[in-house]
Parts: sequence; C-alpha cells; structure tokens
Amino acid sequence: MKTNKRRPFIIAEMSGNHNQSLTRGLQIVEAAAKAGADAIKIQTYTADTLTIDKADGEFLISSSDSLWQGESLYSLYQKAYTPWEWQKQIFSRAKECGILCFSTPFDATAVDFLEDLGTPCYKIASFENIDLPLIKKVARTGKPLIASTGMASVAELDDLVRTARENGCEDLTLLKCTSSYPTSPEGTNLRTIPHMKKLFHCRVGLSDHTLGIGAAVASIALGATVIEKHFTLSRADGGVDAAFSLEPAEFAQLVRECRTAYEALGEISYAVQEQEKKSLIFRRSLYVVQDMKAGDIFTGKNLRSIRPGLGLPPKYYDIILGKKIKQDAQRGTALRWDLLE
Repeated sequence: MKTNKRRPFIIAEMSGNHNQSLTRGLQIVEAAAKAGADAIKIQTYTADTLTIDKADGEFLISSSDSLWQGESLYSLYQKAYTPWEWQKQIFSRAKECGILCFSTPFDATAVDFLEDLGTPCYKIASFENIDLPLIKKVARTGKPLIASTGMASVAELDDLVRTARENGCEDLTLLKCTSSYPTSPEGTNLRTIPHMKKLFHCRVGLSDHTLGIGAAVASIALGATVIEKHFTLSRADGGVDAAFSLEPAEFAQLVRECRTAYEALGEISYAVQEQEKKSLIFRRSLYVVQDMKAGDIFTGKNLRSIRPGLGLPPKYYDIILGKKIKQDAQRGTALRWDLLE
C-alpha cells in the first residue's frame, strides 16, 4: 500500500455500521470520502465462516462489561456481516467518491471473492492474526497487507511477519491495536509503535478503538503512518459497533488533526526557520536608553537589553558596562561595536 509521504493514510472502518441496509452502507462510503478518509474498509465473512450456530458455553458472550453481552457469536455476526452481494456496489461507490475500498477476509473463500472484486489490498483482523494459513493465502496474492496486532505476543507477530514475507508479501503494515471495545486510553500503549517498527522493519500504524481522536493524533508523533477508526453516520442510530465509532464531523476533525500532527513533526532543526526570519527583529538586543555624549561610560542606566533586535546580542552586556562611547548617541540607538572606544 503506497501511502502519501506527506500525510498519514486514514481508513474509515464501516464494519457493521450499515445496520443491514445497503443504502446506509453507500451513504457511509460517501460520508467517509467527504470527511477526508483515504479509504473505506469493510469486512468479508458470514456467521458460518466465522463460527457455528450455538448459543451456550463459550459461544455465548457472557462478560458483563461487553457491548454484546447475551449475544451468541453466531447471532452477533449475523447482525454485523456485510452481505457479499453488496460488496461490489460498495467498491464501486468508493471509486466514484475517489477513495480506496478494501476488506478484511476471514477465510479462504473471502480471499477468493475479494480477488474477483479486484481489492487493492487486504487487512488481517486481530482475532485472525494467528491464522497463518489465512495470512499465507493473502500474502500469495502479492497485494499489500495490513495486519492488526491485538492480543498478539512478539513470537506470534514474528510468525505473522515471517509467514507474510515468505509467501510474497513485500508491503506490510502492522497496526498497534488493543482488542477491547471500547479501549481505554491507558490500555492503548502507544509507545509500542516505534518499538514495533524497529523490531519488524515495516510501516506501523494504529487501529484505534478508543473514544475520541486523542490516541490517534498522539500515535502520529510516535511514527504511525496508517490510522484505522470505526465510522458511522450517527451513533444514535445504533448498531453493533456504533458506540465506539466516529461520526462524520468527528472523523473530519480526526483527519485534520492527524495531518496537522504529521506536518508538525518536521525534522530535527535548531536553525532559524524561514518563517521565523521576520521575527528576528523582535528579539532582545542592546540599546542606548538615555542620550549619551562621546566619552560617556556605559552603565546599567543608559544601556539595556530590550526589544527590538537590531543591537548587539545581550550576551555582551557585562563586557560593555564600564566602557566609553565613541560618539554622541540618542536614546533608542541600537548598540554597535563601532560605537565603542
């Protein structure tokens, strides 16, 4: 995936926020493009490609702090999946809007389907980042691969990276991710981003499930070049992922602030910046602040460090005290070396 070197690549994740309406899904694509997203991402699975229809034991979400408590995995995925017969239209609408569209496949049949659609790249979800056969199949397409790293150990990520590269992936991006919905800021651990880049020698980014945009903006300063964030038209409309998704105005702010943060990184520089040159005149410098006659001695009363900055630098103040002025000088004269005897 070729990102614009001048700005981060920002992905709007539709996920299940279409609420099983193709019309709404297409509106999400349009709104994402208008908000400044570089890409819209969908997911390609069915409940049957992810799990089995069973509603007890480990197949039932029982955690009291889960957004989906009481749902079986199967029923949740039935609500959240994006019908495959829609996906060609979603890809086409994204193209019309001038942004990329790609998807997360969850099994081999999804990869085959997406190849037929001409997807430009692939995303591996955190829950599939240990599915090496799936990663191998995606890598063998030769297309760019983005992978979320939620829950993965260093050893598991090494397996992922090695599998991808050994099977033809030459364009890999790892996204720091915490697979909790929503994620707390303190659980995000953005400092992992530069370490991950150094460890695996690839582009890095953030798949962000926190509320708001603060974590995403901060990640840019730590080297993130790709940002993924869930996107919806309105949280009030509900949906399986709505609670931790950004609305259009919020997403537009995310885009602006991430790009501003990237531009602000600049380079290591201690020199006067081009845009600072006009400000040099407002620095402090040494000025005659009382009328003086030739032969007068410089004292703390007639010599001061003040603005503007056309006189000698203030560092010479102590050296000049006690010396004589060579010629008459009016109050407000910028001190020069040729004024000293």
